[in-house]
Amino acid sequence: MSKGTIYPSESLIFKDARTGAEIRQVTTTFALHHHPFFIIPAYDNEMKRLIFVSHRTGTPQIFAEIRATGELMQLTDRDDLSEWSVHPSHNGHYVFFTAGTRGWRLDLDTLEEVELVNFAATRMREEGMVGAAMGTTALSHDDQWWAIRYNVGRESALSIIDTETGAYETILQRDSIGHLQFCPDDPSLIYYAGPLTDRVWVIDRDGANNRRLYARNVEKNEWITHESWIPGTRELALVDWPNGIRCINVDTNQERRITSFNAWHAICNTQGTMMVADTNFPDIGIQIFDPKDNDGNPKTICYAGATSVGEHWAGPFPYADGPVKVYAPQHTHPHPSFSPDSTRIAFTSDRSGHAQVYEVMVPTDIW
Repeated sequence: MSKGTIYPSESLIFKDARTGAEIRQVTTTFALHHHPFFIIPAYDNEMKRLIFVSHRTGTPQIFAEIRATGELMQLTDRDDLSEWSVHPSHNGHYVFFTAGTRGWRLDLDTLEEVELVNFAATRMREEGMVGAAMGTTALSHDDQWWAIRYNVGRESALSIIDTETGAYETILQRDSIGHLQFCPDDPSLIYYAGPLTDRVWVIDRDGANNRRLYARNVEKNEWITHESWIPGTRELALVDWPNGIRCINVDTNQERRITSFNAWHAICNTQGTMMVADTNFPDIGIQIFDPKDNDGNPKTICYAGATSVGEHWAGPFPYADGPVKVYAPQHTHPHPSFSPDSTRIAFTSDRSGHAQVYEVMVPTDIW
C-alpha cells in the first residue's frame, strides 16, 4: 500500500477486566504499531486525528486515525523514517519528522512533504534503544519552533528550526543531548537530557543560559529519568526511579515531591490538573494522580498488559560507570499520554503479541 491509502476502521471497544474502564483498541492488524513517545502529543488540539506509526507495510510509516470516520490513513511511504521523531503540530495542520539526516514537514491536508532542513553528512541519533538514541524531537506549543538533535563528529548538537521558513540555528554542542521539550508556558525555554549521569538541563531557545537544573545525588546512586513539564507552573517533573516523582521550579529552584509510587513514564494533561504514569517492577497498571496536591495518591485506571521489556529497570542505576548496552524495545512500553481534552489516554501495548495503539477513557468521577 502507498501514501494516501485509506484503511477501514479497526476500532474495538472492551472493558478492563480489573477496573472496568472502557478501552478502545485503535489498531488490530498483525504488525507493530505505536503512538508517539509519551512527551509528544498523539493528537492535534481539536482531536481531528490520532497520529501513530505502523509497520503494516513492512517499514515504519506515519498513519492517522481520522476521528470523524474512524478510518486509518497512511501518511508516508518512505524507507528512512526515524519513527520516534514524529511530532504532530498542535494546530492539526502538519506532522514533523526526521528521515535520513533531514527534517520534514508533512501537510496533513495535501500530504505534501517539505524538506525544512538537511544536516548533511551527520548522524541524527546515538546507537541503541534509549535516551538520545531514540531521536525524539520537540515542537513549541505555538508550533513556530522545532527542536532537533543530531551528531557532529562525536558530539551532539541542538538546532532550532523555524517551522515556516526552515531557517535554523545550532544553539548547543556537547557530549549528549536528548528528550527535548519546550516549556508549555514559554516557547523560549527548552529542557533537554544531558548524559545519563547528569540529565537535567534547560536552555533558552537562542542558546543563552544553558544550565543544570538538578544535580544527581551520586552517593545515593540516584536514577533520575523521564522528565516532563507541568503546565501552568514552570516546574519540571523528574522521575526518581523507582521512588516516585519530584519537581523543580526553573525560576526558583524550589523542589517538591509529587508522588512516591513507582511511576515510570509520567506526563501531565495540558491543563496541569492530572498526571498519568505507567509502572514497572512491579507493573501495577496505568495510574492517574494530581501533580499539584503534594500528596499524589494514585488511582489505577487500567492495566495495559504490555511486556515492558527492559530488565535493567529491575536493578540499581546501571550507568554510573558509563554507558552500557540495554535491550529495551520502546514499542513494548505503554508510554501513556492524555488527549488535549483529558477525556482519554493513549497508550501502546503488545498484550496481543503485536504492539497496538489503545485509548482508555478517563472516568468522570476519577477524583
